[in-house]
Amino acid sequence: MRLTKHHGLGNDFLVLLDLAGVHLVTPEIAVALCDRRTGVGADGLIRATAGTDGADVTMELHNADGSLAEMSGNGIRCLAQAVFQSRLVNPPVLRVATGAGLRTVTALARTGDRSHRFSVEMGQAKVGGDEPEWVEGAVLRATRVDVGNPHVVLHWSGDALPGHDELVAIGARIDGLTPGGANVEIIRPGPGPGELTMVVYERGVGPTQACGTGACAVAAAAQSWELAGDTSTVHMPGGPVEVTLGDPVLLTGDATSVATVYAPWP
Repeated sequence: MRLTKHHGLGNDFLVLLDLAGVHLVTPEIAVALCDRRTGVGADGLIRATAGTDGADVTMELHNADGSLAEMSGNGIRCLAQAVFQSRLVNPPVLRVATGAGLRTVTALARTGDRSHRFSVEMGQAKVGGDEPEWVEGAVLRATRVDVGNPHVVLHWSGDALPGHDELVAIGARIDGLTPGGANVEIIRPGPGPGELTMVVYERGVGPTQACGTGACAVAAAAQSWELAGDTSTVHMPGGPVEVTLGDPVLLTGDATSVATVYAPWP
């Protein structure tokens, strides 16, 4: 099984191009490959199969724990880079069927020897009602946001965002108590005007360096709280992305090619 490894701002994925549908990817295989000590190591495994209903490819995304996810803003950029590098589809536009609906990825520029910038039409970001049950300690307010997958965004009042252990404690609790689970983002305004800074606990993975759908959820929540406007730079531990709110939301960021991997799985 030939895989390629990519990352979007440190959020890393293994990509399997399987348009012929010859490989069986089970949750157990995804867990084994994504393990950082006994496998290759990744936050998720993406299998690309033949497209349907006008899409060039279909994205099947397994989290590191083997569970299926509807969509990943970083993962879909990594998938697009893998597809374009393989010449299965010629750039600049790739239409991808996902569990959250059809998404369009556009290659914008080469940004390094192994990196490219992409924009992704992410669909709608739907801000739900307040979720006061998560407001405690340094959390000022909380809201639910749907970006084709579920998010809970927390507005943090502390001088610094929580570190790893506190993030895990907060994120795992909210994820575990939310029916179907949820990605959890904790945010502060800044460092500059119209900018936001976030850390993320991803459903099925844990803390990651970046989350594309999370950045879109954060921008939408921040706009509803009058902390940001229609366009935001969202800073994450792995780096920044640009989010422009609208229908669809537009996410712009890089993807980097890491390696080609041959794995002895069916």
